[in-house]
Amino acid sequence: MFDRMQKSFAVLAALAIMTPSSLPAIAQNSPQPAYAQVSTTQEGGFVLKTNAELVLTNVVARDAKTGEFVHGLKQSDFTVYENGKPQQITTFDYQSVEMAKPLNEATINGLAASPTGSGSKAVVVAKPEDLRNHRLIVMFFDLTSMQPEDLDRSVEAAQAFLRTKMQPADLVALVSLGDTLTVDQDFTADKNALINEVGVYNGTEGQGFAQGATSNSNQVEDTTGYTPDESEYNDINTDRELFALRAVSKSLERITEKKSLLYFSGGISRDGIENQASLRAAINAAVRANLAIYSVDTRGLQVITSTGDASTGSLRGSGAYNGGALLNNMNSNFASQEVMATLSSDTGGKAFFDSNDFAPAFAQVQRDTSAYYAVGFHSTNPARDGKYRKLTIKINRPGIKLEYRPGYYAPADFKHSGHEDRERELDEQLASDLPATDMAMYLDALYFRLDENRFYVPVSIIVPGSQIPFVKGGDKDKATLDIIGEVIDEVKRTIGSARQTVKLNLDPSLQARQRNIEYTTSFNLPPGKYHLKFVVRENQTGRMGSFEADITLPDMKKTPLKMSSIVLASLRQPSKQNTPLVREGEEYVPNISHVFRQDQHLYLLYEVYDPTRAKPAENQPKGTKAGINLLSSLELIQGSVKVYETPLVQAKATNVDGRDAVSMELDVPLNGLKPGPYVCQLNVVDDAGGSFAFPRFAVLVREAALSVPAAIPAAAPSSH
Repeated sequence: MFDRMQKSFAVLAALAIMTPSSLPAIAQNSPQPAYAQVSTTQEGGFVLKTNAELVLTNVVARDAKTGEFVHGLKQSDFTVYENGKPQQITTFDYQSVEMAKPLNEATINGLAASPTGSGSKAVVVAKPEDLRNHRLIVMFFDLTSMQPEDLDRSVEAAQAFLRTKMQPADLVALVSLGDTLTVDQDFTADKNALINEVGVYNGTEGQGFAQGATSNSNQVEDTTGYTPDESEYNDINTDRELFALRAVSKSLERITEKKSLLYFSGGISRDGIENQASLRAAINAAVRANLAIYSVDTRGLQVITSTGDASTGSLRGSGAYNGGALLNNMNSNFASQEVMATLSSDTGGKAFFDSNDFAPAFAQVQRDTSAYYAVGFHSTNPARDGKYRKLTIKINRPGIKLEYRPGYYAPADFKHSGHEDRERELDEQLASDLPATDMAMYLDALYFRLDENRFYVPVSIIVPGSQIPFVKGGDKDKATLDIIGEVIDEVKRTIGSARQTVKLNLDPSLQARQRNIEYTTSFNLPPGKYHLKFVVRENQTGRMGSFEADITLPDMKKTPLKMSSIVLASLRQPSKQNTPLVREGEEYVPNISHVFRQDQHLYLLYEVYDPTRAKPAENQPKGTKAGINLLSSLELIQGSVKVYETPLVQAKATNVDGRDAVSMELDVPLNGLKPGPYVCQLNVVDDAGGSFAFPRFAVLVREAALSVPAAIPAAAPSSH
């Protein structure tokens, strides 16, 4: 409904630029694989770059015959291999709930406050050493995926565990995903508090079957008829669930002890490789946080039939008779469990499917975390390539079976990240409440009225060329920028978006490093208040910058003098576009920094809408149309002295077809002005209506830079 219209890029002369000034982390300080690199500087010195990443994995040693835990092992008993290469163990620890010290306080503050503002119910902060030898269990209820009966079953199982099986060494936290990701109860040993809080999920005050939730139970398809394509919805929904798991994992990184997450879900559907980046990110975050995920399919034991169940409509077609419907139902059920199984296997947990008894899941968590050896090493492989690295741990004693995580994903720098990871990083930065400041950028938005209920809103972004690492490609300076942005209305809805990858291929004579790169896009919006946010990333090192701005599009019905924004430009370029920024085949490129050189012109463009029409004089012939009389000029003031004023511009008729508007243009040569700051006052008078406006704005004039050629567009604008 809100169309993205025009995009263009221009290389502008070097100008001054302003530097732009979710789930909160539940914990900080993730373990990092260690390596060192030595590089030579241009001056001949050496710089030592170190990375102290610690790869940590938990090992459970059991007697191969009895299955009992084997105590008393030492660091020298273990050997760790990464992709077949031996690694030196640098940290070794043994933890057991039998050695847990009773806590004097009822609650432990490990999780952060809820993003909804309700806050964590934990009130006492424990020292890190107090968590040693305790079981740290997070119960995660995915309310968006469960039917009411599934939710009842999972809540009853959780309450039964808390009443009868929870031990003094257990510390439990509660997290739920409904409309938002919420920490409902911080780590606590208080059984009653946990039982009551879990009961809220399916009680009269609980979220229950959250609005917008979908069922992943058996869906009967007609293999001969039309099946709606829900892949895009499933992609978004799955990404949301995986992002929530990743957020919880990252928030627990500060706690070095082994942690377990019981994930109660009605299944996660994944379409092909669409969610691969999100899945890998969630797994990697859990591995780095030393968090094992135990997935529980709350749908329990299911009977998969060709005709489906009472939750679906009657089957039509021949699918019930040729086996097609049954195969579809089985594939759908398997696909919804596959992601949960992968989350568990790759993080060292276990998945529990096709059972109405959830007690084994709780028992497995307690069994796996009763006692374990924590083994850490610094990888000898310095590559930050994001590849999966297989772990193999051997013990020098016979008759012992080891249980441990099978591997981990190496950290990845920007150069080695894939397309899905890069897109995810952009999306996450766009959604983040924290600005990206690695790269300077500045944004401004203008508006022109198209009709009474619609505005044309050009958005301009400038990035200093000095911020972009251009590389030589033949006889050109080359660089690539990724740009993503959105427009949000007053009720927090995204009603406009922009996404483009820009390839710059510039002649070295343009001296792009000494100039600004300007990106322009546009939106059609109704009157109202809007929030704009854009993120720019240069694709050599992956540095990003973001900028946010608000814009109000006025309701002009009661405004005496109806005016657009005022465009200041130092460049006009040929264009075949049909937008308010184009006059007689030349497009005004907004100079949003308001910095000009003496060898440039200051061009002004603005529009006046619905000008007053004077009545024809009595002596005028019949049929004479009423005329208008708009007067305009620009004054430049330095200090308290007016140093320049343009000749008066007069308009006697509208000159914008179909919009009852007058487009006014002013041209101010700056070669006669001294360098320095100026205050500009634009005088606009509707003589026939007796209305007027005198907007003011600041500009800065700098000395002429004759060695720098005039600005040249980097790419011709294109219509969208």
